[in-house]
Amino acid sequence: MRILAIDTTATFGSIAAVENGAVVAESLLHSPEGFSSSLFGHMRALLDRAGWKLDSIDCFAAAAGPGSFTGVRVGMAAAKGLAEALGKRAAAVSNLQAVASFGEGPLRAAVLDARRGQVYGAVYDSSLKLVTPEVVARFPEWLATLPDGDIQFLSTDFSPFRPALAGTRFERAQVLDVPRALAAAVGKIAESRGCADAAAIDANYVRRSDAELFWRDK
Repeated sequence: MRILAIDTTATFGSIAAVENGAVVAESLLHSPEGFSSSLFGHMRALLDRAGWKLDSIDCFAAAAGPGSFTGVRVGMAAAKGLAEALGKRAAAVSNLQAVASFGEGPLRAAVLDARRGQVYGAVYDSSLKLVTPEVVARFPEWLATLPDGDIQFLSTDFSPFRPALAGTRFERAQVLDVPRALAAAVGKIAESRGCADAAAIDANYVRRSDAELFWRDK
């Protein structure tokens, strides 16, 4: 199976070509202004490197969040639009699950910076099934909800959170920084889980948008 995977959920994004569990090509992208104007150009370059034609792709997979609301929408729209236009399948994969896929422990606490002093976090087991739900919370408060056991923490950059482990039951826990490029992991998870009709996939925001929060607080 050939999968084109897209992650545009943060300032650093990525795209990857995955075939039968192997990464054929992957590109780390960086666009502080967003990916809406550059994504398809990067995709064309990646497909040229992989030697793939667009219509040879079986499934278009997108990182579904959590992350930037605009970034999530860009990646999801690209995956769904291409799948629908070409009559192909599509998949939406949680960024937190993609982060957890790099782990080796029986319990994997995936963490991403959610800004505003908060994190996106969830705990997965070794088969990447949720043990605790995906939430947005302050890091110390989230730590208090984690299950007992040998937990491995994973993040694209754990350095802002590491000081909060001091003096807790997780002080000696294993910590792993994973690659910023998550698209290949998104593609591999989509392949193992299976793809679906493009209309059936949806975003995974976890936190409500700034607009919703603004109107709630008025």
